[in-house]
Parts: sequence; C-alpha cells; structure tokens
Amino acid sequence: MNSLKTDCRHFRGDVPCKPHKQSGVHCVDEKGDVCPHYDGTDTRILIIKLGAIGDVIRTTPLLHKLKEVHPRARIFWLTLTPEVLPSAVDEKLDFSLKNIVALRSMHFDLLYNLDKDREACALADQISATTKKGFILKDGIISPTDASGEAKYLTGIFDDASKANTKTYPQEIFEICGFSFNGERYLLENQSTEGAGWNINKKKRVIGLNTGCGGRWTSRLWDDKNWIGLAKTLKRKGYEVVLLGGEQEHKKNLTFARATKAKYFGHFPLQQFIGLMNRCDLVVTSVTMAMHITIGLGKKIVLFNNIFNKNEFELYGLGTILEPELPCRCFYQPTCTNPQYRCMNHFPVKRVVEACEKLLPI
Repeated sequence: MNSLKTDCRHFRGDVPCKPHKQSGVHCVDEKGDVCPHYDGTDTRILIIKLGAIGDVIRTTPLLHKLKEVHPRARIFWLTLTPEVLPSAVDEKLDFSLKNIVALRSMHFDLLYNLDKDREACALADQISATTKKGFILKDGIISPTDASGEAKYLTGIFDDASKANTKTYPQEIFEICGFSFNGERYLLENQSTEGAGWNINKKKRVIGLNTGCGGRWTSRLWDDKNWIGLAKTLKRKGYEVVLLGGEQEHKKNLTFARATKAKYFGHFPLQQFIGLMNRCDLVVTSVTMAMHITIGLGKKIVLFNNIFNKNEFELYGLGTILEPELPCRCFYQPTCTNPQYRCMNHFPVKRVVEACEKLLPI
C-alpha cells in the first residue's frame, strides 16, 4: 500500500488506471522505479456549473487560468452535461445522487460555484472546501460568498443593474474567481466522427442558419418568412446554406428546406450536432446553445440579440451582434409582452445578408 501513488492524476482506487490497463505498469515497480506515467497533483479544485449547455461551454475559458495558476491541480466539474467538458477536466461528473454523495464526503482546496440555482448553491454550502468562490445558500437564500460575486449577484436581481452591466460573462466569472480575463477562449472538443455522408459543398462558403431559440424563450424568434428570405438570398448569392436546429425545429426546417432548397440533414445528438456545425464557416443564430458552440469552434457568427444586454457576449472578434431597429421592451422576458409591437418584426433580412457578406465574402 505504501507504494501506491494516490496523488497521481490517473489513480482511481475503484478500478485500474488507464496506464495500467494499456501497458501493465504499477505505481512503483519491483525495482522501486516510479511509473513513467506518474502525474502528481497537489491541489483539488471543484467547479459547479450545472447548465444550460451554452452556459457550461462559456465557462470553460476559466480552465486556462486554473491550469496556469495551479498546474498540478486535479479538476472536478459537476454539471448536467459532462459530454461538453474538455479533456482539461480530470473528473467530469454528472449531476446524480452517486456523485453528490461522493462530493459531500470529500475536501477541496478550491470550490467555484458559478450557478445561482438553489440546488447548486446548497451543494456549494455543504461540500467541504478551504476556499469557496461564487454563490452559496445562506439561511435558505442564494448569496455571494464574498464581495467578488456581488456585482454578478445584483444583475440577477435588478433589471436596471443588468442593463447597466458593461462586462462580458467571461470577465464576470474570472473576477468572481479572483482572476483577470485576458481573452481566454472557450474549450470545446468535437468528438464526433460521424457525418461523412452529409452532402455539403465545401467548394462554396458554408453558412449555417440556426432557426430556433428553445421552446421557452419565444421572444427571440425571427419570423419564418424572414428565415426563408434569408436562405433564398444567400443561396442566390452563391453560398451553401445549411439549416440547423433541434427536435423542436424539425418540422419548421423541413418546410424551410422545401421552400428554399437549402440543405437540411435532420436533428442529431449533441456531439453530432457539434460536428455538423463544424462544417460551417459562419452561423447565423440567436442567443442559444448554438451560439456558444459556434464560438467554441472558432467559426464566424452573426448573432441576433434583443432581450439581453449585448455587453455580456464575448465574440472574440469572430462576428457581429445585430439588434432590432426598434428597441426591445421585453428585457429578459421569455415571451413577448407586446405582440403588436414585437421588436423582432423590425429586423430586416437585408441587414443580415449584409453582415454575412462582410464577415464571409464570396
């Protein structure tokens, strides 16, 4: 037992480590030599960021800084979607009872909870850690752990504070964690090997049109006639147009494909969807998971925004944010509060086409 290297990044304790399975090595061999794969760790870090998927992806820039400041850290991340976490995370944990039970019996040097959901804050309060940053539950109330989280906390409580914010989301979370943001990029690893049969003409510039925005946030929807007009115009100008979306957009995208002759291959599991988006050179999308995947893949982007503060979006110089010509009156509202006014009706196709041509000239 004394020869076990339990501080090694590869050591599990419940099952053999990967180097042992691959080459039969031990922590220390019969000659007393330490395993050549030994990778000692000296810091244990837990990140809690449960969801949604896009929020998880746009939190990954933090890993650059953690690796820089704590190069020998073992990083745990608890989330609803571990499949989007990059290899920089040592322990990718889904939000399940077995993992919650295990985490509550462990001690961490650093705990970052960047969710203001009640269950995430309760866990952050319950799990043992030397230093906690972000948000916890105090007397049943979600609260920041210290002054570094107060600004982000207030933007979630008061609309005027949210509208006045001038910082991007990465800036905000870096400051909460005690760091300065210096343009660190998203970490998104596409693991899909499928899609070779997709009939996409890569001799042309490929533009993906992500036509949905989720079932809840309908205030962000652009009218069907506009998507059809955009697809037709882009095709006429010589672009290869691919329709993107999930199950909720399936029927709509089938209709769009018939009306415009744009390519539509269906809806797919997450990794395949990421693979399909990776075939695009530019993506037109509202504020959705697809926006963060586009940025994570380093693709050009035309982003529709109406109900959010545009300052929170970090595009890394990849694109442009377009907003309606009439101001939105539904700040952070999932449904339009004034259908007769509806700001997304004041969003002409011509502006979107011009933005695409500027970012991705033929």
